[in-house]
Amino acid sequence: MDILREGIVEKKRRNRGLIIAAGVAAVAAVTVVLAGLEPAAPAVDRDTVWIGTVERGDFERQVRGHGTLVPESLRWIQAQTTGRVDRIFSEPGQRVEADDVILELVNPEVERAAVDAANALRRAEAELESLRMTLVSTELDRRADAAAVKAEHTRATLQAEADRELFEKGLISDIQLRSSEAVAESLTTQLEIENQRMEMTADATRARLDAKLAEVEQQRALHDLRAAQLDDLAVRAGIAGVVQEVPVEIGQQVAAGTMLARVAEPTVLQAELRVPATRARDVRPGQSVSVDTRNGVVAGAVTRVDPSVQEGSVMVEVRLDGSLPEGARPDMAVDGAIQIQLLTDVLFIGRPVQSQENATMGLYRLESDDKHAHRVSVKLGGSSVDTIEIIDGLAEGDRIILSDTSRWDDNERIRLN
Repeated sequence: MDILREGIVEKKRRNRGLIIAAGVAAVAAVTVVLAGLEPAAPAVDRDTVWIGTVERGDFERQVRGHGTLVPESLRWIQAQTTGRVDRIFSEPGQRVEADDVILELVNPEVERAAVDAANALRRAEAELESLRMTLVSTELDRRADAAAVKAEHTRATLQAEADRELFEKGLISDIQLRSSEAVAESLTTQLEIENQRMEMTADATRARLDAKLAEVEQQRALHDLRAAQLDDLAVRAGIAGVVQEVPVEIGQQVAAGTMLARVAEPTVLQAELRVPATRARDVRPGQSVSVDTRNGVVAGAVTRVDPSVQEGSVMVEVRLDGSLPEGARPDMAVDGAIQIQLLTDVLFIGRPVQSQENATMGLYRLESDDKHAHRVSVKLGGSSVDTIEIIDGLAEGDRIILSDTSRWDDNERIRLN
């Protein structure tokens, strides 16, 4: 016989409701706890990052540039006049002295002009000599005339004195005395005029000679110019060295100013470095430079910094003080490190990726467990080729991730595996 069990159904419903409520409460509690936790730090393979250590000591700031070796003594030889290349005596690679002729040009007009100028100079010099002789003869004639007048004047003066004595003795008439005195006075005036004419003749002689001398000097200057143009047809090296280039051919017509040859002294070289314009502002003449020829390092010093910027870089000339390694020659590629500043007793570290001097950036510093790193704000100072100064934010001995960490910018902490 079935027995009715009252209350059992209601009891089961009540227990089920309690269980559901407890489950909901547990889920809510877990949600709250999880919401309060920090996101899990992303895992990073230690082998994929570059880690550096902050050091303290002397820090040398450097600027690096790339360039080539070039001769200190280099001469581009230009055509001084138009002409046709007639002969080439020296080919690239040959050693020449300063007076050696590298090539020869021909220009009939220059040759004719040189001959005409030489003839004109000789003619002007001959005319000058003829004029000098004529003027000397004229001056001598003038002196002779003056001397004759002076002699006549002397005789007339003596005659007048003698006639006065005779007149006083009553031996001659008054008319004869006055006649003698008149002749003497006339000759005195004539003598004065002759002396003036002699002085004027001397002045005129000097003026005519000066004018003719100026004409001769003008002809001599023209002759020297034409002679120099004729001599320039024989193109000389100008310096002792090795012929680097002769960019013309026999029979080629060249104009004045055309480059005919390049001569350099290959044993005395300097470096020309190209430095980024943003770093060139700190480069000064006199700064020390280490030049890497890829076959040895040579010490040098900055001698000149080009004031202009070309294609984002500035040209820096470097004098090489040390001996060049064997095989060094013009146009050889080199690298140079210019020492621009020495900072003493400062913190520095290997230069992080994307770092800029005198800026502030976030870097990951390793924690004491050597398994985690957290971001810190670091103020940077002056930089070098591969190191940079630390102004604030790090201490000596801190270990920093220097490689690119941009992929973790949203995380304040990372884990190293």
